[in-house]
Amino acid sequence: MANTARSAQRDHVDRFLETINLVFPDLDLEVEGLVDRINGISRRINRALDETLRELGLELGEYKLLSVLSQAGEPHRSTPGALSKRVELSSGAMTNRLDRMEEAGLIRRLADSGDRRKVVVELTEHGRETYRRTVGVQAEKEALFAAALSDAEKAQLNGLLRQLMIEFERREGSRPPDDC
Repeated sequence: MANTARSAQRDHVDRFLETINLVFPDLDLEVEGLVDRINGISRRINRALDETLRELGLELGEYKLLSVLSQAGEPHRSTPGALSKRVELSSGAMTNRLDRMEEAGLIRRLADSGDRRKVVVELTEHGRETYRRTVGVQAEKEALFAAALSDAEKAQLNGLLRQLMIEFERREGSRPPDDC
């Protein structure tokens, strides 16, 4: 019953669709509504992430690099070249980012044990803790957004969005981007 009442409510996308339908009567409003809502939700989640990063003194690129290193598994290391490729950054920009992150104590550069001319980047304990804290703060914000749905609705929505993602991946015919 409450579910029906919630779905009968109107949002700004419904009002937009009414006006766009006057201009484009053949437009599939269900598709337009879906895309507009996904984009709107994405913008709001990204704004919340930007706020979280500001609160914790991080930039988005630093957060992504902490994420990549965290996902690398013990000992949380990678080469600057592999990191550059993974986050799609030039080697010069990567060097600047690593300089800032090393200065902040988030990472350290070490000589590669296999070739002392090479360097590996390692996540520090401070970097791990900063990443964990950032993910935790952001997860709390995301949970507030998702609280509008029951557990069953969350599972249903995840299933539907998964179908869309699989279709995008199939059509792209390539590995999905690292940032999802």
